[in-house]
Amino acid sequence: MIVRLPGVYPPQHDTNVLTDVLVAHGVTARTRVLDLCTGTGVLSVVAAKAGAGHVVAVDIARRACLNTRLNAMVAGKGIDVRRGDLTAAVQGELFDLVVSNPPYVPAWADELPTGSIERAWDAGKDGRALLDRIAVSACEVLAPGGVLLLLQSALCGVQKTETMLEECGLEVTVAARSFVPFGPVMRARRQILEERGLIVVGQDTEELVVLRATKTAPPIDTAA
Repeated sequence: MIVRLPGVYPPQHDTNVLTDVLVAHGVTARTRVLDLCTGTGVLSVVAAKAGAGHVVAVDIARRACLNTRLNAMVAGKGIDVRRGDLTAAVQGELFDLVVSNPPYVPAWADELPTGSIERAWDAGKDGRALLDRIAVSACEVLAPGGVLLLLQSALCGVQKTETMLEECGLEVTVAARSFVPFGPVMRARRQILEERGLIVVGQDTEELVVLRATKTAPPIDTAA
């Protein structure tokens, strides 16, 4: 059971897609997991229940952090919840698995909301305000051999995310794709999405994509 406090965005289709990939990836008692943009904390709880030895959940919203602590308590799992701005909250730490379902909905303007529930989905005009930052910074917190599982909408340019991750030295594959109906936010923004050419007239579904980016472990020097 996942508890959701008022003002915290509820888990949606995208959460389920990423949850399935996380479970299939597998964790052990030695796995260090980082959940960026944790929201209700559902991904952190899933990782902890699957057996991850150390789980850190990060969100910039105070209410989301409170919500995650509450769900960790309900699940009976120890989760290190930190309020912070993406990887700035874990500087100097390395993780075997980083999961993130960040805001990615194209917004009316590039200015990001700071004190409302809209911060859970608004991501600038192109929907990439958080995606770009995660793509650039993820490598810094991944241990050798570590994996990033990053979910986004295909409306926001999957190829761009792949390219950015590869430029950071990560090996990228598509872990999952799923077509889902528009939620209330996307339905409310259908007109601007059509005007920007991001969807065709009458479109009412979007493709969700989970990218798997791996930080290749350095080769072992057998001559040493």
